[in-house]
Amino acid sequence: MKILLVEDDAVSAMALRMMLTRLGHEVTVASNGLEGWHSIQSSPTPVAILDWMMPEMTGIELCKRIKEDPRLAKTCVIILTAKQTRADRVEALRAGADVFLSKPLVKEDLIARLQIAERIIELDLAVALTA
Repeated sequence: MKILLVEDDAVSAMALRMMLTRLGHEVTVASNGLEGWHSIQSSPTPVAILDWMMPEMTGIELCKRIKEDPRLAKTCVIILTAKQTRADRVEALRAGADVFLSKPLVKEDLIARLQIAERIIELDLAVALTA
């Protein structure tokens, strides 16, 4: 599955990209929110993993833009952040995030969320084909 990873920490981005690639995903990496926005506009992906705190544009701002764009609105957005309060989770979900994951990332949690995303994407495709 194609995934856009937007993470400003180069070491975290590299580690996450390697993990996702080993799981069989095709990963595009952007180093800030604005770069991520340009990337997903030019090459939409079914899943976007966004760090919350980034320069140029936060993951929350990028999530809102993705969900407001009719071409991108069905993108499964995963917010990955060091923030952990209930208020943070609510803010991310209200911004349109489909999944909220806290750092440090637990690999099994991410794998489970990606499996759910794949099922939803397959269902959306099946519905579109029958319409």
